[in-house]
Amino acid sequence: MPPELPCFFLLFLILCFSNTASSDELDSLLTLKSTLKSSNPNLFSTWIPSNPTCDFTGVSCNTARNVTEIDLSKQGLSGTLPFKAICSLPSLQKLAFGFNFLSGTISSQLLNCRNLRYLDLGNNQFTGSFPNLSPLSKLEYLYLNLSGFSGIFPWNSLSNMTGLIHLSLGDNPFDTAPFPKQITELKKLTMLYLTNSSISGSIPPEIGNLSEMSSLELSDNFLSGSIPVEITKLEKLWQLELYNNYLTGVIPVGFRNLSSLLRFDASNNSLGGDLSELKFLNQLVWIQLYQNNLSGEVPAEFGDFRNLVNLSLYSNNLTGELPQKLGSWAEFDFIDVSTNSLSGPIPPDMCKKGTMKKLLILENKFSGEIPASYANCTTLTRFRVSDNLLTGDVPAGIWGLPNVNIIDIADNQLRGSITSHIAKAKNLVQIYASNNDLSGYIPEEISGASSLLLIDLSENKLVGKVPESIGKLKMLNNLYLQNNQLSGNIPTSLGECLHLNDVNLAENAFSGEIPKSLGSLPTLNSLNLSQNDLSGLIPNTLSSLKLSNLDLSYNKLSGPIPKSLSMGAFKGNDHLCSSDIKSFRECSSRSRDYHTFVICLVLGLAILVALSGCYLYTKLSGGRKDKEGSFSLKDDYSWNMKSYHVLTFSEEEVLDSIKPENLIGKGGCGSVYKVDLKDGKELAVKHIWNFDFSDDPKKNRPSTPMLDKKYGSSRRVKEFDMEVKTLSSIRHINVVKLYCSITSEDSSLLVYEFLPNGSLWDRLHSSKKLTLDWQSRYDIALGAAKGLEYLHHGYERPIIHRDVKSSNILLDEFLKPRIADFGLAKIPQVNATNCDSTHVIAGTHGYIAPEYGYTYKVNEKSDVYSFGVVLMELVTGKRPIEPEFGESKDIVSWVSSKLKNRESVLSIIDSSIITPLKEEAIKILKIAILCTARLPELRPTMRSVVQMLEEAEPCQLVSIVVAKDGAKKIEENKEKF
Repeated sequence: MPPELPCFFLLFLILCFSNTASSDELDSLLTLKSTLKSSNPNLFSTWIPSNPTCDFTGVSCNTARNVTEIDLSKQGLSGTLPFKAICSLPSLQKLAFGFNFLSGTISSQLLNCRNLRYLDLGNNQFTGSFPNLSPLSKLEYLYLNLSGFSGIFPWNSLSNMTGLIHLSLGDNPFDTAPFPKQITELKKLTMLYLTNSSISGSIPPEIGNLSEMSSLELSDNFLSGSIPVEITKLEKLWQLELYNNYLTGVIPVGFRNLSSLLRFDASNNSLGGDLSELKFLNQLVWIQLYQNNLSGEVPAEFGDFRNLVNLSLYSNNLTGELPQKLGSWAEFDFIDVSTNSLSGPIPPDMCKKGTMKKLLILENKFSGEIPASYANCTTLTRFRVSDNLLTGDVPAGIWGLPNVNIIDIADNQLRGSITSHIAKAKNLVQIYASNNDLSGYIPEEISGASSLLLIDLSENKLVGKVPESIGKLKMLNNLYLQNNQLSGNIPTSLGECLHLNDVNLAENAFSGEIPKSLGSLPTLNSLNLSQNDLSGLIPNTLSSLKLSNLDLSYNKLSGPIPKSLSMGAFKGNDHLCSSDIKSFRECSSRSRDYHTFVICLVLGLAILVALSGCYLYTKLSGGRKDKEGSFSLKDDYSWNMKSYHVLTFSEEEVLDSIKPENLIGKGGCGSVYKVDLKDGKELAVKHIWNFDFSDDPKKNRPSTPMLDKKYGSSRRVKEFDMEVKTLSSIRHINVVKLYCSITSEDSSLLVYEFLPNGSLWDRLHSSKKLTLDWQSRYDIALGAAKGLEYLHHGYERPIIHRDVKSSNILLDEFLKPRIADFGLAKIPQVNATNCDSTHVIAGTHGYIAPEYGYTYKVNEKSDVYSFGVVLMELVTGKRPIEPEFGESKDIVSWVSSKLKNRESVLSIIDSSIITPLKEEAIKILKIAILCTARLPELRPTMRSVVQMLEEAEPCQLVSIVVAKDGAKKIEENKEKF
């Protein structure tokens, strides 16, 4: 045998075995391709048998040509992962599928990837619990954040992974569990991300064992107790985030040892003490400690921090002055120290580098003038200095900052005028300048600030006319000019501001007639022109408005009061007349005999007294029963009525109508009755018993206060009080109008306007279903969005509805929407204690934001999510929960699964929406997807939602052609569009 033959034979065997191994790996990768290809065909174009596996996109190999890495992150992939095939790759060390749309559960076959050092399944849509990871003992990097995992996480399995360097498990709805001490044994950890993962209890002192830690994020959990002093041992820490917990105590002594710290955020806790430990950390870039109980002064050393770009300390108890060199060294971004007791001058150089975006110092005791330097700070988007002790002239350039959204200088002692610079403020949305000493004219150039939604210049010393150019502000929602010295005619051009919702021009010297053009404002909800010198007739054009508030009192108006406006205020106009309002003379030329009038009045009073006596006798002698044998409301003989508008009906008229034949609906918070008034108007009355019949086996009314308490009186009263508190002050055309409340010991009634077309749910899903054309759906979406925007942004503190759904969007005779049912509403308090958190799941299945189910934390973004679901209902015609979606899936996950390609998206549009308008519907679907983002911070505000909806208004030409000639003609002429 030739000597070289054994060597050749050996080489042949090696090549054979090598090709066999490569063939197995190819099969595994092709199995992975077949599972995921449909969601991104282009990605897998190189994954073909004729190519070496090491040349496949996203695949890496070692020198032996064995697959060691698969990285398919951020590729838009959907479907389930074939872990059996993946983990048959014997040399696989890295598996990365982060930022995709993968779903399903994680099978135990993942545990066969024994050589994994890097595993990234984060930012996906998996379900179920995660398996015990103990076999994956070689892991160094583990990313499972924001992936939908739930249940109990196998914390014990971490003890076997002593080589872990990065651990990211946050933003998953795990079952609540104490801080896992197994983590404190991972001595090599440099990064730990457990934000929003339902961790409770205290941070263990053993946290100090993690000496290599550089980034520690424990925010948005249920952590309590103090920050352990042992945390000061983590000298390599550059980022520490503890916000949105229940931490108490002080910033621990020794915190100054964290000399590498760049970012520190412990906002929204209950920390006390002062900031003295931070004055030594001169590398800090980011300090966020808002909404705590911190006191003392802001350290003078902060003014020498050369890297500081972000300082947020609002809603604490801080005193003293801000360092005058604050923010002058670095490219400073923003400061928010609002709602403290800070004093002294405003630091002048925070925009020295020309990068500052937000200056928020409202609700303090700052004094002196506004530094002139901020008039040149063109990067500013928010300038809020209201409710301080500021004096001097407002620097002229402030009015013309090109990027500013909000100018808020209200409640100071500022002087000067609104300058023509305002024409440059193209992004200005809101002006709050009330309660100052501003003088001069409102400039014609104000029309240049074309993005304005709100102008509040009330309680100043402005003079002259309101310029006609104000009519060019087409986006204007609210105009408040009351209590100034304005004169001349009210500009007729206001009728061109078609989005006006609230106008208050009271307490000025306006003269002339009320412009007829105001009657053309389709969304006007509140109009106050009182205490002026207006004369002439009340225009009949105002009769077409749906006003919640009208005040024309104390003018010189004459003639008849239009019947449809009879609920307004007209006092102090001696020459007005009315056939409906008793306090005004009859609109008749015939004289009346005074004596005859007196006689009729006396007789009427006598009859009224007699009827009252009969009524009282009836009540005292036992009352009456309704058809079901339960007690009628008339058995209660002590009622208290509180009105929130001028009423044309009596308490008695309402009580008489609360009977079974008038019942039109029942809900979780009470029964609803329809009331037909004698004058032809209709009301809706919600009746809430102050106890819960469901706990009473006899279904009869308890008769004592003790029983009332036992059967849930306090809960029902709380629901009633919340709804009254929320609704009584609201004046918006897209929020249901509350006329009055009527209460007794046993019952509570809320009297609303009646909306004849029921709820949006009825019109989309019930037996009362209507075929809504796309324009109607769009109008409903925009109107409901404006109602929610008003709740979120129209008050000093936002009103959070907490139960936004299609059944709580009611429709009037013109299908205009009203937000209704505020039994779950919440108004967050800036200084709320931890016990103020609402740890009870409120809302309706299918509409509840995902974070609410496991954190119970309520904010405006929860409403935004629910509204996004409503938009999906309008676009698809589907209910939030449908059998076709699959088990444990809702409309949001169903829509998400259909975003693979254009055809798939078009398939989910309601079939009753004609083809030419499906493109319009897709625009709204995109907004709905933004609203239902998994992370709350990624969702837009309702103000942004309204703006996006307005930009998505259906093409008028398309709508007109559809209305006149139908879909066929659209297809024939589509080249014209």
